[in-house]
Amino acid sequence: MNVRRATADDYEAVVELTSDIWADRGGDYIPDVYHEWLEDEPGEGKKTFLAEIDGGAAGIVQGVMLSSDEAWFQSMRVSSDHRREGVSQRLNEASFAWAREQGATVGRVMIFSWNTASFAAARAAGFEPLTEFRFAHVEPDSDATPPEGHSVSSDPTAAWRYWTHSDAREQLRGLGLAPEESWAMRELTRADFETFADETAVFAVEGTAGLAGTAYRTRTYDRTTDGGEEETWAEYGVGAWDDVDAARALFAAIARDAVTAGADRTRVVIPETAAFVTDAAYAGAELADEPDFVLEIDLSATA
Repeated sequence: MNVRRATADDYEAVVELTSDIWADRGGDYIPDVYHEWLEDEPGEGKKTFLAEIDGGAAGIVQGVMLSSDEAWFQSMRVSSDHRREGVSQRLNEASFAWAREQGATVGRVMIFSWNTASFAAARAAGFEPLTEFRFAHVEPDSDATPPEGHSVSSDPTAAWRYWTHSDAREQLRGLGLAPEESWAMRELTRADFETFADETAVFAVEGTAGLAGTAYRTRTYDRTTDGGEEETWAEYGVGAWDDVDAARALFAAIARDAVTAGADRTRVVIPETAAFVTDAAYAGAELADEPDFVLEIDLSATA
């Protein structure tokens, strides 16, 4: 087995490798995004590893540095012809070593809750359960208004202050969606909230008893529906609140912001707890059918 950096020339081999993955769920996304997803050259803060057996593609994984010491590992795939041959172990060893060379002390992965086969593989590789979240979907609405007694500002200091004391931060272990990489999470900082206020959007909910909620917009992006139509999505990296009225105020601000951003649909990360999930439903948001899990590995202990 040989593990090396994947390149654009490996596209056809990767398409073949992933051809039977998630067939019952519409197929794998990697062939659709491969050329944008792949790093152009070494030294870009990410690296894609390809495992070869007898010259054929046997597996792939990508490592991305999200901060100076946080690595994100994504899109681990192993060919059905080479499962239980140690491919994922070799890919993990290579990506962990690369991440440590970049200064990472911690690495994380996200696994869909329905992808139970990946749970055992991640745990065997040394990852431990960290947190889980679900996406809430708020309908864009320029006329949405907060409940009486609630207001929403774009003050990053207030948003950060609420986040530091929120139940959501505790449940999510300080993580929110990363602006640097789609479908990735890292620890949020005060500087992040200031950047969101300048470049995208940040929200601080205030109720009768003081600060009561926060959120930020990570990005907007376009995707094609199954019917071939283009949709614009606005993505919000975390949603946090004290109670249902605070959630309603936050969702109203998100609904208005989504219109301003030109979005047709939204998704908002919320903690996967009975309180947050039922609050969101009670406040009028739609909910994703299933949560997503985040697992973590101490890279300083795997050297």
